[in-house]
Amino acid sequence: MSHPHPELGPPPPLPANGLRVTPLGGLGEIGRNMTVFEYGGRLLIVDCGVLFPEEEQPGIDLILPDFTSIRDRLDDIEGIVLTHGHEDHIGGVPFLLREKPDIPLIGSKLTLAFIEAKLQEHRIRPYTLEVTEGHRERIGPFDCEFVAVNHSIPDALAVAIRTPAGMVVHTGDFKMDQLPLDNRLTDLHAFARLSEEGIDLLLSDSTNAEVPGFVPPERDISNVLRQVFAGARKRIIVASFASHIHRIQQILDAAHEYGRRVAFVGRSMVRNMGIARDLGYLRVPPGLVVDVKTLDDLPDSEVVLVCTGSQGEPMAALSRMANRDHQIRIVQGDTVILASSLIPGNENAVYRVINGLTRWGANVVHKGNAKVHVSGHASAGELLYFYNICRPKNLMPVHGEWRHLRANAELGALTGVPHDRIVIAEDGVVVDLIDGRAKISGKVQAGYVYVDGLSVGDVGEPALKDRKILGDEGIISVFMVLDSSTGKITGGPHIQARGSGIEDSAFSAVLPKIIEVLERSAQDGVVEAHQMQQLVRRTLGKWVSDTYRRRPMILPVVVEV
Repeated sequence: MSHPHPELGPPPPLPANGLRVTPLGGLGEIGRNMTVFEYGGRLLIVDCGVLFPEEEQPGIDLILPDFTSIRDRLDDIEGIVLTHGHEDHIGGVPFLLREKPDIPLIGSKLTLAFIEAKLQEHRIRPYTLEVTEGHRERIGPFDCEFVAVNHSIPDALAVAIRTPAGMVVHTGDFKMDQLPLDNRLTDLHAFARLSEEGIDLLLSDSTNAEVPGFVPPERDISNVLRQVFAGARKRIIVASFASHIHRIQQILDAAHEYGRRVAFVGRSMVRNMGIARDLGYLRVPPGLVVDVKTLDDLPDSEVVLVCTGSQGEPMAALSRMANRDHQIRIVQGDTVILASSLIPGNENAVYRVINGLTRWGANVVHKGNAKVHVSGHASAGELLYFYNICRPKNLMPVHGEWRHLRANAELGALTGVPHDRIVIAEDGVVVDLIDGRAKISGKVQAGYVYVDGLSVGDVGEPALKDRKILGDEGIISVFMVLDSSTGKITGGPHIQARGSGIEDSAFSAVLPKIIEVLERSAQDGVVEAHQMQQLVRRTLGKWVSDTYRRRPMILPVVVEV
């Protein structure tokens, strides 16, 4: 198995008979999925998603793929193929189209509807091409065939990309539920047909590669939800992804059966469910869905609220309810259902929300205590079955953290893919398919690009480090007035602390040391403000560390007169 090396340099020019595969996101992480394919000087992008921030990224709204390696080649892009409508696959599209709005978007009806609604908010009218399973479309030098796959959202597609260099199959996110709610199976017949033609490189979903067996069918959830609804005496509040149409359908069916009305809470939830209903992907009995404003007129026993926040997102509706920062107030006896799995890295945030809801008297039902969610990703048993059907000549695990990628590679090896034809890469690592063999050829920039409010890419790791220091240790500011001609301090130093846990009066112990250091520097002819700031920072920082074992941010301000 080949794997990336930290000292990889830029890749060499691509040979005329070669196909280049560059993942810009989704490898070594759950989210931010984006892969660039290059043949004959032209580019095809598969997915362009976002990653949601973790605790060590304070103030960040979204994390995007890094477009640096393709920014000078936007005119070479033939199109963006979108495998399905989840945010980790389409959320980055508006930011790429800001740079070139006329890049065509190719996807299924529901996927395009979701991204078009999102782009409306960015005032972008995209060029779109709707495709369905079995559809074959020439996109520049890329001959693309689309294959139905089953996932936790309708209308998901895999894509087979044919070029003279060989055929690459990208699964997108998939599983092999044999009893899907929408009766749309993963098309194993199509994958077997592609296998007969010869799959030169398979990019396969790795998310559940560590999980043995097969993913339970979605239908199993319905009976569990009915039991929860039957036992609930007051309001039922369901938190789900705003794109999880299958789960919302089960909630609607249970609400209808038990005589409850449903209201959607949150802009993305209202928007997406409206789109799904209008396109026929969501079956809504007449009168079942009502506006949230009308709920006050209904008894609690007839109310179901569907909102976002199943991953503990701070600004999502459920988190705000847990923090008593939402118009909907949790009361004793409410039932809250978290109808999703835990995305790795979100565990602490989710349990914080669960504890908050429980504090206010809610009965919280989640995957840990009831079977209210099944994964949308193939487990190890399904992947083995899938590899035996596809028989790829080369395998590249995608969509997963390092442990998932490694486990997926081992599954491929068990089914007969030679170890030297399994490529474990990471974001930015370039893989070339040349003469039927996939090998790592270099690396391009593929770091995190942070979205902070209206700012995209302006906040970097140094700023996040400063934010973390401020949040963990606080700040101490030192204000001084300097006579620029003599180098003497004529005012201050005045010291104030915020968030450090140190009283301002405590700094009287270190003031003489600071004054002594500044006077000595003046005698040595050091009168430059920046140098004096550094002296103050070192002196005060050492005293705080020695006295309190803390490392707050120290901000000296010198005003020259």
